[in-house]
Amino acid sequence: MKLSLAEALLLRKDLQGKVDRLRPIDQKAIYETKVARRSAAEGIDDIVVAVPKLSFQQFTAAFDWHAKQLRRVDAVIQRANWDTSVEIPDEAGQDYVDPYAVQVK
Repeated sequence: MKLSLAEALLLRKDLQGKVDRLRPIDQKAIYETKVARRSAAEGIDDIVVAVPKLSFQQFTAAFDWHAKQLRRVDAVIQRANWDTSVEIPDEAGQDYVDPYAVQVK
C-alpha cells in the first residue's frame, strides 16, 4: 500500500492508540461475571463465576498484531525522516529579535 507521509503518520497514531488501549489488561473487560442463586450448605446461597469472554491467547494475539503493524509503519516513517530534506528560510533557525525593543545607548 502506498501512502503519503501524512497518511502514514495518521495510521501510526491510530495503531498507537489501539496498542495503548490493549496494553493494560483489564480483568473486567476480559471476564464476564455471572451470578447464579442457589441454596448451598450452611447459609451460603450465592455462587459467583467469572467466565472469560475471550481467551488470553486471543487477547495477546490482537495486541501482538497491532504492535507489529505499529513497528512496521514507524520504521517506514523513520526511514522517510532520514532520507528527506526540506528547505526552510534562514531566519527560522535564528533567535527572535524584538523590533519594538528600546535601544539604550
